[in-house]
Amino acid sequence: MFPTALSDHRKGLLLTAIGGLALSMDIPLVRLGDGDIWSILGIRSAATILATLVILGAMRLASGKWPVLIPGRAGLFAGLLYGLSSLTFVLSVFNTATANVVFIVAFNPMFAALLSWIFLKEKPQAATLIAMLFMIFGVGLIVREGLASGHIFGDAMALLSALILAAAITIGRGSRREMGFVPLLAAILPAALGLAQALPLGFSIAHPGWILLNGAIMMPVAFWCLATGPRYLSAPEVGMFYLLETVLAPIWVWLIFAETPATMTLVGGGILVTAIAGHCFWMVREKSIRQPAE
Repeated sequence: MFPTALSDHRKGLLLTAIGGLALSMDIPLVRLGDGDIWSILGIRSAATILATLVILGAMRLASGKWPVLIPGRAGLFAGLLYGLSSLTFVLSVFNTATANVVFIVAFNPMFAALLSWIFLKEKPQAATLIAMLFMIFGVGLIVREGLASGHIFGDAMALLSALILAAAITIGRGSRREMGFVPLLAAILPAALGLAQALPLGFSIAHPGWILLNGAIMMPVAFWCLATGPRYLSAPEVGMFYLLETVLAPIWVWLIFAETPATMTLVGGGILVTAIAGHCFWMVREKSIRQPAE
């Protein structure tokens, strides 16, 4: 039984690592598309839905049966949350700096820890609570910078996105059901909203190929991997793989657009990354100590 548990944990780590890496390309591809918010939201989400339908059709032909799409009420609720998180995330990208978005969204694992504590009775360890305090301080510095630069709405949307994602992850963890297709099908909500707003005036995207690449390939990979991860990992562990986006997205944006984050954003982001990385290291160390004993 122990080798199976270890294998599942490694599977969860691999899935969430791939998901976090794919997610780190989201903001750069949205920026490369160069369009208005509703056109990008609608096309990006519609591409995700079409890609999902193609994948489902291929799986149906290969296995002769449909995979689990929406596992009960938990799946419906999680899907609603994933759909809302797409909307709040794109709103944050268009209303604040990239570094602000990814650093604030990195608060996701701490929200996940709190929600798991409240609803799943998975009490966080002392190290998690300490990391949470440092992360609150780091987010406070970034939001303070947002207030000074007039980006408070974008920062608030990023923080709301982190909370909504953490809630969706926690539901997946609590249900122990297959949630891989839930966030993909949940793209129906932002697609409908974006298309309803964009169609009357016409689409406005300078380079739609980047948006199609993002919606049809990168987002399905990211969301499927990150939604499947809670079957094998705890909600805070899954949330921590969003750290890949936190670290990599500002680097991609800096390399492509030469956008340098504000000083306080870098300071707050450095505190966030250090707190999460330190917490990850501590969790891995504790697990390696406990396993031989068990």
